[in-house]
Amino acid sequence: MKKILVAFIFALCVVFGITPPTQAGMISLEQEIEMGRETANYLEAQYGVVQDYALQERINNIGQRLAAVCGRNEITYSFKVLNSNEVNALACPGGFIYVFKGLIDYMPSDTELAGVIGHEVGHVAQKHTVNSIEKQMWTTLALIVATGGRGGMGLIGAAQQALFAGYSRTDERGADKEGFYNTVKAGYNPYAMLITASKLEDLAAQGGGANYGLFSSHPEPEERVKRINKYLKEYDITPMVVLNENGVATIKESDWTFNIGQDIGSTKAEYRAYMLAGSLWVARQRGPINPDYFVVYDNGSYAHIYYDDIQLLTVYNQDAVGIAPDAGSYAAACTRMLREWAPIANYNDKLKKDAAFAEEQKRLAEEQKKLEKEQAKKAKEEQKRLEKERKAKEKAEKKAREKAEKEAKKKIV
Repeated sequence: MKKILVAFIFALCVVFGITPPTQAGMISLEQEIEMGRETANYLEAQYGVVQDYALQERINNIGQRLAAVCGRNEITYSFKVLNSNEVNALACPGGFIYVFKGLIDYMPSDTELAGVIGHEVGHVAQKHTVNSIEKQMWTTLALIVATGGRGGMGLIGAAQQALFAGYSRTDERGADKEGFYNTVKAGYNPYAMLITASKLEDLAAQGGGANYGLFSSHPEPEERVKRINKYLKEYDITPMVVLNENGVATIKESDWTFNIGQDIGSTKAEYRAYMLAGSLWVARQRGPINPDYFVVYDNGSYAHIYYDDIQLLTVYNQDAVGIAPDAGSYAAACTRMLREWAPIANYNDKLKKDAAFAEEQKRLAEEQKKLEKEQAKKAKEEQKRLEKERKAKEKAEKKAREKAEKEAKKKIV
């Protein structure tokens, strides 16, 4: 039956001048890439590409790190910034991924951008647009037959239509999951996806955002955030973030606390706390925290705090009000607090490591005990088998002797 359907579709494609897919229900890799390339050309012609080499290189570097761990390596990924103030991002088939300049203005940190781009890479890795086109292929062919081939838009047109029509909620959930795990695997802040989802929902609540790309068919905000928080629980991230009723977000580990109370533009205090907590978690994945690796880069009205090459937090003059003369002085004070956190983190990590080692030793001991028990059981069973064979042999030999003796007596008689 399947062969008949394939032949039927191929015949229709030939009659109406459509390039047929390699199989019914399967768009080839070459066709996927061609669809993506043509759609990418359309987007670049429509919006233009931002002429900023440093920015393009930054976005490409983030994207390539995420693509390297997404599990789909038979395509070459491309990441570019479109010259539009729209807060959006798009993933074309074949690995052509675009971030709008407006999104970078709204989500300026690498953490946030990794969350967005990880989501888009997830769509490509799972071939969501391609699958959507394949599902509609029967309907498209029926329309072409009904119209005698007029109005057929072909695979490239179908790709563009599918892209702007948006994804299903199932696909969006899948891209969220892919995006979350890929950002963590690539070494980015594990809270990246949570911050991204929260900020997009903030924008949507204000009436911003398009009806496609990042804003297409997303699940309800509460459901989405709940699901991402479920993924986060798998990693036991410390320090933890505590959200207080007064709007202050507290980063906490043991008795050590660090408060963030200022919203900066579209970035709420809680998002800034997630950025710091998640970045500290990333830092400790490299090994024991070295207090000397905390440094400040003072830029006047704001200052960046780094641990080695990991950006932890950006503080501003408004953070310093009532605490320090300016952002630089406040950042220095923050750095002293982070240095106080270092021995606490190292102690807790050693406890976890020791506990994990003890648990592993316990597991190995239990496995050894189980193995010895199984070996003892097998040895006992083997002993029983041999004993049974011995008795059976003795019985057979006795029976043979008795028979021989009986026959011997008959001969004597």
